[in-house]
Amino acid sequence: MNQDTICAIATAQGGAIGSIRVSGPEAISITSLIFKPAKPDKLFSEQKPYSLTFGRIYDGDEIIDEVLVSLFRTPHSYTGEDSTEITCHGSSYILQQVLQLLIKKGCRMAQPGEYTQRAFLNGKMDLSQAEAVADLIASSSAATHRLAMSQMRGGFSKELTDLRNKLLNFTSMIELELDFSEEDVEFADRSALKKLADEIEQVISRLVQSFNVGNAIKSGVPVAIIGETNAGKSTLLNVLLNEDKAIVSDIHGTTRDVIEDTINIGGVIFRFIDTAGIRETNDKVESLGIERTFQKLDQAEIVLWMVDSVNAASQIEQLSKKIIPRCEGKHLIVVFNKADLIEDVQKSNLSALLENFPQESTEHIYISAKRRENTNELQKMLINAAHLPTITQNDVIVTNVRHYEALSKALDAIHRVQNGLDSHLSGDFLSQDIRECIFFISDIAGEVTNDMVLQNIFQHFCIGK
Repeated sequence: MNQDTICAIATAQGGAIGSIRVSGPEAISITSLIFKPAKPDKLFSEQKPYSLTFGRIYDGDEIIDEVLVSLFRTPHSYTGEDSTEITCHGSSYILQQVLQLLIKKGCRMAQPGEYTQRAFLNGKMDLSQAEAVADLIASSSAATHRLAMSQMRGGFSKELTDLRNKLLNFTSMIELELDFSEEDVEFADRSALKKLADEIEQVISRLVQSFNVGNAIKSGVPVAIIGETNAGKSTLLNVLLNEDKAIVSDIHGTTRDVIEDTINIGGVIFRFIDTAGIRETNDKVESLGIERTFQKLDQAEIVLWMVDSVNAASQIEQLSKKIIPRCEGKHLIVVFNKADLIEDVQKSNLSALLENFPQESTEHIYISAKRRENTNELQKMLINAAHLPTITQNDVIVTNVRHYEALSKALDAIHRVQNGLDSHLSGDFLSQDIRECIFFISDIAGEVTNDMVLQNIFQHFCIGK
């Protein structure tokens, strides 16, 4: 497949300008068959690399469009292959005509992510950098953009490569000892290896622990909106999302399934989860929805407990035993909704209802979701509750599940190395555990990754990248 010359539209529909990318052994010659420079004294194939040439695309004698064509020669291109990029007017008709001409002359349509896959296979980037390309395209906040840029620049890869090289040096020394086992010699300094293993364990542990932050930044901080039926959960979700996502009704039990959506608040992505109202019911469908409510409550990092201010005492009394134990380790915000229906003097009485709640992780606020009163203050509370650090492009934070799993296995292996050194394990067993740690570290950069893993990664890219 890598010997094929591929083409694809690389820009979204609807813009004034469209771009078509061509890459492969015949990219320049095929482009030359349909493109004629405005200055006829020099063929396009003879143009210097990194040049931009003005001219026209022809289908026989018919002019399709006036275009600009850039030229890149191997290995100095995104894919590491000969490449051209045709920039024409953004008409979908023009783009399709140019694409059909390229295919007619010998190109084939690119598969999703094939340009980046070729860049990886041609050594232009490692696998973690290639995966960061997809994250960069999908970035929806300043933090996700910074993380993707850091990974694309190779900061993550460099740190892992340094660890891998140090381990390779030691395992080669240990394996050399095995060749001289009868002489009972020791080439690898065990105290130095112990120091290195401790250092590597600290680095990998830090990276593994960073996944919670990285996943929250990338996928959104999960926020469960829970409470009794008709407490205003769906109304609040609609206010936060600024759209009618959930059905709002005076009828109890309207929301019977989980509704999720994300929104950027103050640069932080939140994933809001509106759940079925908690109450005693004989309705089987509603009961299933309530079961899912508790499942989502367990998965959330922040819990918004919606309480109807008018009936606050009874709701808190009925549900606190079900909700409070499940909020351990989470940030709980008790939202007294419909606060416009009570007097200010009553609010102090409502605050007293929370005396037995975990004080260090519980906050409360009075709002009217229907009137959008105090909802901006609630958003500020959410940002503070997220506790996300300020991210720079130099920070190394794990956001990828595949990387997290590989690092977790590498951490297990380095723990075995530490235990083996403490118990004076023989060199052959130590070498095996070090090799496993090296294997999982190398898997992140793609040095040992099989074709099935590559296919799974790149099939989620967009066509043209």
